[in-house]
Amino acid sequence: MGKEIDSNGFTTDDFVRFNGRLAEETKHAQQAYFRGGFASQEVVAGFELEAWLIDENLLPVPRNVSFLARMASPLVVPELSRFNVELNGTPQPLCGNALSQLENELTATWQECLRVAAHDAAALIAIGTLPTLREADLSLANMSPSRRYALLNDQIFLLRGGRPLTLDINGIESLRTTHTDVMLEAATTSFQVHLQTPAGEAARAYNASLILAAPLVALAANSPFLFERALWHETRVPLFEQAVDCCDPGCPQHMRVTFGSGYLAADPTACFAENLRNYAVLLPFEMSTPVESYAHLRLHNGTIWRWNRMLIGFDQAGQPHLRVEQRVMPAGPSIIDMIANAAFYYGAAFMLTRQVVAPEAQLSFDLARDNFYRAARYGLAAQLSWLDGQRVSAADLLEHQLLPLAREGLQRLDLSAADVARYMEVIAGRLRNQRNGAVWQMAHYAKHHDFVRLTADYLDHQRHLMPVHEWPI
Repeated sequence: MGKEIDSNGFTTDDFVRFNGRLAEETKHAQQAYFRGGFASQEVVAGFELEAWLIDENLLPVPRNVSFLARMASPLVVPELSRFNVELNGTPQPLCGNALSQLENELTATWQECLRVAAHDAAALIAIGTLPTLREADLSLANMSPSRRYALLNDQIFLLRGGRPLTLDINGIESLRTTHTDVMLEAATTSFQVHLQTPAGEAARAYNASLILAAPLVALAANSPFLFERALWHETRVPLFEQAVDCCDPGCPQHMRVTFGSGYLAADPTACFAENLRNYAVLLPFEMSTPVESYAHLRLHNGTIWRWNRMLIGFDQAGQPHLRVEQRVMPAGPSIIDMIANAAFYYGAAFMLTRQVVAPEAQLSFDLARDNFYRAARYGLAAQLSWLDGQRVSAADLLEHQLLPLAREGLQRLDLSAADVARYMEVIAGRLRNQRNGAVWQMAHYAKHHDFVRLTADYLDHQRHLMPVHEWPI
């Protein structure tokens, strides 16, 4: 959601001024790209991990204010609800020991989070949707104390004309309910992976990320339950898309959470031009910043949640760069699982970006989007269309085509051979056992029929830092 903003409400003039600044920055970004103003050297990796605070009864506990005060770490920040926090990793040039450095830092941050949470008789858990979550937990009383979140809620419902949000998911079971605020979004936690590339490769990297979204979500699925119902293998997907829907019925405006509208051509800044054309501004907070800081563009972009999102950032010298934020993967099951997922993505994306025949020329955007929703619904068993025109299960595609591709990509990036072997073996073990987090959770519930025990066992295995394919049921 970005940084806090200092405002108690907005006027028509606020929107007019903000839109003017937004248009100016959007044009400047395009011009800067074509004149070579964005970084064109390193490939850099990073991540954000959203997690839950839970109490001794394994229920979400709204204590992130005291928790964050005790943590006092720039790497650990608030999220929408008082029972969620976000852990960040220090970006690493994608070479050498970058992957193990990301894992070691995350492990250290996680262990410190567990220690600090224990002061409030709480614990931290990384899981896409929490099996013990109750619908009543998702209320404005549990929203984090930030003006940004309150104003975002107000603006979304203003665009909706005050109509409540309807959550309607049909999967293994069905769920239909309504909410009068955006707190449904707090039921979804993710592991968001960032990939900074040379600017000239950014559009190809974005397209590769779209194509990889389906196999990635099948590989990493970890969100089968919501409000004690089994829905999709990755229920985060329909849940998040419906949780912040602020389009009027029948309006051609794009959904706020979306797979996107198409591949990028040569210009990666076209995403920002599409934002300007098609998405109403939600937070028109004008800032006294130069056009080249892209402050208004970045704020607006942060209120449009594409499953793959192009971002503008800055290096330590102040030079802007372009990076893709791959948002399809849920939090959990374990730290090594998540870093292995990121490694798989980095390696496969590297190779697809550099294929002589662009993969986006071999798989239509419509098929890539259809693949994504199939994978979210059915996980490793999903039938996916691929570049050769064949239809294959996600599990077979991952094991026989994409895992070797990812391994080669990591080797070409000159990553540590030991790291490549370690993380790709985690992926291989998961595929051999046909078990991701969603499969483990569903098998556990089928055996024990107890969501509290499911959460307790999951938390115990996660604390032992074991990859999910080694977890007992």
